[in-house]
Amino acid sequence: MQDESRVKDSLTLSPKVSFVLGLIGGVLVLCSIGFFILLSVVLKGNFSPNIDVSEAVEGAAAAEVPNTAPQAPPEEKVGEVAPVTSADHVRGPADASVTMIEYSDFECPFCQRFHDTMNQLMADSAYKGKVKWVFRHYPLSFHANATPAALAAECASEQGKFWEFADKLYENQSELGDALYTRLAGELGLNKTKLADCVKNKKYQSVIDDQQSGGNTAGITGTPGTIIIGPDGSKQLVPGALPIEAVKPMVDSALQ
Repeated sequence: MQDESRVKDSLTLSPKVSFVLGLIGGVLVLCSIGFFILLSVVLKGNFSPNIDVSEAVEGAAAAEVPNTAPQAPPEEKVGEVAPVTSADHVRGPADASVTMIEYSDFECPFCQRFHDTMNQLMADSAYKGKVKWVFRHYPLSFHANATPAALAAECASEQGKFWEFADKLYENQSELGDALYTRLAGELGLNKTKLADCVKNKKYQSVIDDQQSGGNTAGITGTPGTIIIGPDGSKQLVPGALPIEAVKPMVDSALQ
């Protein structure tokens, strides 16, 4: 009886040994399954041993690593631009070599930023007499105050103060509304009642609509949208509210 108990104890495996044996058995089972699958593929003729490992590795690497090389921006196309007339608002000499036509929105924060850029450019002695700045309206539909502000600016123009009024609209962009227009009229010495009636009656709505339509034809899709026209008639589109450091090279290129 004692001998039989010793035999049973000798056949009992420790947990560690049982785990190792189980793991080995699992690996053997998986290897067997893999062997039969591979054998099946070979017998069906779908297996090709001539695999270029380097190409596979390079392909996988290319798929995992994004292309970080700088991409050239798409070329902006400029359509037909309405010629500058006496009805336009122009800063700078009429015979300037370069014309910059800006389509803008008084409620657009990027337009406010670019308005400062344009004022810097026009004040730069290097461009005195060489550039004229034409302002045209392009009020965006989702800016509730853009069209009323454009109407107010046109009404101020009727009294000879377009640019002064436009500058102050951008300086006080967060306050756009009838109260601001009345206050600015007082500051600029305009007839407040005349301006208020002009805005209320939307006297210059057709002018604003025509300028926006012309911007669409020229290829403007957002604000600010500015087209630089060189002395030879060449056209280039300023992509948005660029800083003065980026605008100057474009103007220099047009002047050459």
